Amino acid sequence: MQSSAQGWGKAVAMPETASAGPRRAGPANLNAMAAQEIRRRVFSGQLRAGAKIDQEALADELGISKLPVREALITLDHEGVVEHIARRGAFVARMTRDDIRDHFRVFGVVSGLAAERAAKNLSPESLQAMHDLADRMESAVDRAEQERLNFEFHRRINYAADSRRLLSLLGILGKTVSHGFYEAHEDWPDKARADHRLILAALSARSAARARTLVEKHLADAGERAVALLEQQGFWDH
Repeated sequence: MQSSAQGWGKAVAMPETASAGPRRAGPANLNAMAAQEIRRRVFSGQLRAGAKIDQEALADELGISKLPVREALITLDHEGVVEHIARRGAFVARMTRDDIRDHFRVFGVVSGLAAERAAKNLSPESLQAMHDLADRMESAVDRAEQERLNFEFHRRINYAADSRRLLSLLGILGKTVSHGFYEAHEDWPDKARADHRLILAALSARSAARARTLVEKHLADAGERAVALLEQQGFWDH
């Protein structure tokens, strides 16, 4: 289950830059776009548990062929968001509150390992850059800007772990929740700012164990906020 955090999972990808130039929407990008849109509809309550996903209608709405939609549904089946029923089609899976919590807890464990490594690896310059990011996030009022800074904060920790395997796992875990999902919870900005300061203090003190514990709790708490938000949206109402 995202976000968004990482944000829930955007914390490992390199952000695109203006100098990168336009990109063609290749098959992999179309698959990812379709998967993200289906996640968004599921976690916003637009698609309810047990609802059949109309692949043709979705492809038409997105302006793409049915192939990337089918590929996206296979990916979402592996994630537990969608369930394929033989000769009937793809349906939104029934997820429990603990399914959501468990995703964030696992995400937190892996993120905590990255923070533990980062506490040993971050240079003084990198730590100062993270303090600057925290300052900017505290002064930002736009949610999109807050989310972007949150993304960058966690990205720096994850890359400082200097572990290709951890980055790979974080990429998988992070992309499985709708963009901007738990960040939509009304108290997220204040909670994120406070947590970031504690995490920064542990990293600056080179306290690897504390950094790991704090990041694990940061993501576990995000899971509780995700559950609360889904409850507000009537995700489990029938």
